[in-house]
Amino acid sequence: SDNDTNDNRYTYVAWNWKETADAGFDIVSYTGSGSAKTVAHNLGVKPDVIICKSRSGAEEWRPYFSALGATYGMRLNGTNAKDDDAGYWNDVEPTSSVFTVGTNAGTNGDGVTFIAYCFSAKQGYSHFGSYTGNANAEGPFIYTGFRPAFFIYKSSTTGGEEWKILDNKRDPINRGSQRNLNVHTNTAESDDANSIGEFVSNGVKIRSAHNNINKSGDKFIYLAFAENPLVTSKGIPATAR
Repeated sequence: SDNDTNDNRYTYVAWNWKETADAGFDIVSYTGSGSAKTVAHNLGVKPDVIICKSRSGAEEWRPYFSALGATYGMRLNGTNAKDDDAGYWNDVEPTSSVFTVGTNAGTNGDGVTFIAYCFSAKQGYSHFGSYTGNANAEGPFIYTGFRPAFFIYKSSTTGGEEWKILDNKRDPINRGSQRNLNVHTNTAESDDANSIGEFVSNGVKIRSAHNNINKSGDKFIYLAFAENPLVTSKGIPATAR
């Protein structure tokens, strides 16, 4: 009966992933040491995204993105730009079997327990990367190879810009997905014409010049998922709705 999950005045949204290497998703629990160490994962390929959170300490969410590299870290619960800090990932890229954490308390505090959500791209289902803003209402096209169901993005260049989530359940009409939810705050969704990412058959078309989705020269990080892994018998992504 808690208001966060079941208040009878509100509508809710939930996104769910199945943990399996076939879908490019692995969940890893580990205990920090305070000094650089490796942590094993079961993806069988290099992760594109690692989202790490302390379970027994009051540390921030720390994501790794292959589009930025292991030199940089960010905060999922903040609006900061990328940080050049070896403490997060020890400046070492993950491999097909392990990822490396440095000395930062947010990824490797001594004696602290952590959970890490590891993702690798899967043809026809998930795609991770970056795009560069051009401040044009006809903004960049982001090729994913599928029609997205879920899209999360953030400028890694400019601090103060928010993490935003678009999805096809809250905004199912193909007029341009613009019902944003912020990752790092408890605000309700906003119907924001300044932040339009239109879901098309093979990706996302940015249709706004606004700074929070298309600031000129900024590098935006994104995660995109299809509703199901849709690949034909010939290995070709099935993009039809």
